[in-house]
Amino acid sequence: MIKAPPQAAPRTTAPDLPDTPPGVATQAFFQRATFQIAAARLRDAPADTGFEVAFAGRSNAGKSSAINALCHQRRLARTSKTPGRTQQLVFFRLDDERRLVDLPGYGFARVSLALKADWQALMGHYLEQRQCLRALVVVMDIRHPLTEFDRQMLTWCIAARRPLLLLLTKADKLGRGAVHRTVEQVKRAVLELGTGAAEWIDVQAFSSTRPIGLEEARLRLALWLELPI
Repeated sequence: MIKAPPQAAPRTTAPDLPDTPPGVATQAFFQRATFQIAAARLRDAPADTGFEVAFAGRSNAGKSSAINALCHQRRLARTSKTPGRTQQLVFFRLDDERRLVDLPGYGFARVSLALKADWQALMGHYLEQRQCLRALVVVMDIRHPLTEFDRQMLTWCIAARRPLLLLLTKADKLGRGAVHRTVEQVKRAVLELGTGAAEWIDVQAFSSTRPIGLEEARLRLALWLELPI
């Protein structure tokens, strides 16, 4: 279980989205992403400088597929039908100052309890200690949102005052009405987490195979990474 960190100093809230969609230049920037390193220990990670946005999610929720779609690449993040494929902190370099990070999947990965504990400890150390972490994207299957681990992650982000995007993936599996109802349901659940939760957390539907929420999510990342858009 990830421990809630001490109350952090106020951070800048998630920036408001401009009215226009991201341009070709923004997509091209994310498309330049390359694998940098897979770190089994936090001390093996790149220098704690610049800007990072990390992706977390339950095993098999579509986290790696979401990263690939956002970066307009097919094989940047390794995908697998076997839950729990991501077992380390995987860093993707965007430029000298900016990175995306794929965190180990949590939940029902078919591994030993000891290995699960190691993964959770690694992820906890990263979230609690990484100073360049600007925001977190929690990927949830829109058909099965807000698991116990998802709620733990939301609680941590509120305590740490880290901006967070709840990316409800596989939205193409539901009809428009069901997608809208689920998004609203998750938004209400966020409000129930406590005062200030809505200030730090955004919710949106997403699909890695169809153009649902892709531009909006990419623009959110660009703003967190302070790209000149």
